[in-house]
Amino acid sequence: MTTLTPTPAHPSQRSRPTSLSFAGVLRSEWIKLRSLRSTTWSYLIVVAIALGMALIMSLSMASGMSGGTDAASAPAEQQLSFIVQSSVFGVYFGQLVAGVLGVLVISGEYTTGMIRSTLAAVPKRLPALAAKAVVLFIATYVVGLVATLGAYLVSSSVFAGVGVSAGLTEPGVFLPLLGASLYLALVAVFALGVGTMLRSSAGGIAAVLGLILLVPTVFQMIPAEWAQDVLPYLLSIAGMNMFTSTTAGSTADGFGFWLNLLIVLGWVGASIAGATVLLKRRDA
Repeated sequence: MTTLTPTPAHPSQRSRPTSLSFAGVLRSEWIKLRSLRSTTWSYLIVVAIALGMALIMSLSMASGMSGGTDAASAPAEQQLSFIVQSSVFGVYFGQLVAGVLGVLVISGEYTTGMIRSTLAAVPKRLPALAAKAVVLFIATYVVGLVATLGAYLVSSSVFAGVGVSAGLTEPGVFLPLLGASLYLALVAVFALGVGTMLRSSAGGIAAVLGLILLVPTVFQMIPAEWAQDVLPYLLSIAGMNMFTSTTAGSTADGFGFWLNLLIVLGWVGASIAGATVLLKRRDA
């Protein structure tokens, strides 16, 4: 009678841990983000809006000044304000694109069922959400910075024709540009949290755009003092006030950059906290 001797498993065939390290999760999320067609189009639209709005705004302001204002003799602070306003004008529209992208990053996985594979590879779930947030934040910030710097170059070239100039190294110029890029990235992360909670592209986009556009409009229409007091604490209002400064350190609402940033971070934190709780409790 022949005795069967079990063949020892090759070292490479032995069981290996299937869980990914956080670096691996980050790499996976980066691959998914850059492979999405919506990502490419969204970021291209953000850049196009920034450059186009900067051109339109600067041409409009420059032509108006040529008709009745001596731009060359305007105070340096006012000249700086001209260029900054036109450079960040595109963010008013770019925030909508960033919000839509943030929702699609997660809702698309629920639509296709890929979320099951994601959570199977990352059973603890929270590292997957954290990796999505980190990758989305960094990518959106870089694209936003490129867009605002390009808008600054466009605005500067237009205003140079009427004798208005402001150096990029001046704090009153580069700080608003950095703030605008930061706001775009935070809006994307906020939308990621909303999309994770609602798990629907249509519902998530409607909720994010409603909070950014509709809610401030409604509060502005309410003829009550309390409504006007609430306005500076809304996401889009505080976000815009982060970079619509006329001088370094002061903003339109008097809060200052850091307080407005804390308000925006509060909205982002609430969104991510809600997403964390529901992601842990619900099935994929």
